[in-house]
Formats: sequence, structure tokens, C-alpha cells
Amino acid sequence: QVQVVESGGGLVQPGGSLTLSCAASGFTLNYYAMGWFRQAPGKERDGVSCISSNDGSTYYADSVKGRFTISRDNAKNTVYLQMNSLKPEDTAVYYCARTYAPCRDTTWRTTSLYDYWGQGTQVTVSS
Repeated sequence: QVQVVESGGGLVQPGGSLTLSCAASGFTLNYYAMGWFRQAPGKERDGVSCISSNDGSTYYADSVKGRFTISRDNAKNTVYLQMNSLKPEDTAVYYCARTYAPCRDTTWRTTSLYDYWGQGTQVTVSS
């Protein structure tokens, strides 16, 4: 069956780095765009980044541009989120998800376009 499983979360000090991984199974990763979302306590789930399936084009939320990098390794069926210069406001549960739509500038943050979600991994940025 289709599964996406996140890993790599943890506690990190402000200014530190983490790399999240999303392991995909049950489908051919290179056929799908993939996204990362996050949800902080008391807030709605919000898009962090999306990576296309064909040309590898990427999109980022303004709040993470220049600090986060999304990438994919189709041979390993894995999507990554490299997070640098972390801030306390980055604290959230981070989710990986598969989308049946291409990443587009105006729609990639629409959660209803994603059909499979992982269970999430907690990222806490605190001193």
C-alpha cells in the first residue's frame, strides 16, 4: 500500500540545522510531486515546500526561503528537507505528502491536492 514516512525531527538550538527525510513506498516516486507541510500548536497546517516530479522545480513558503531546501532522490524513493538557520517559529510537526497535481505557484499549498500524508515528525527549535 502507499505510504510516506517522515524521520529526522528533533530538538535543535536556534541557528542550528536539521534534515528531514520522507521515505515513500507503494508507488513510483518519480511520477509524483511531493510536498512538506508543518503544523504548529493551535495553528492550521501550512505549506513549507513542494518539488515537482518532472523538472525538479521547487516552491517555498516565504518564511523559509533561503533557509530550507527540498530535494528528492528517486532511486532511493526519498524526499528531503534540509533546514538551516532554524528559528523558534519553525517549531512544528512536519508532514510529508504526495500530490496528484503538479507543483504550481498558485496551488501547491492547497492541502486537498495531496492524497497521502505521513504521520509527521516533531521539530522543536529552542535554547
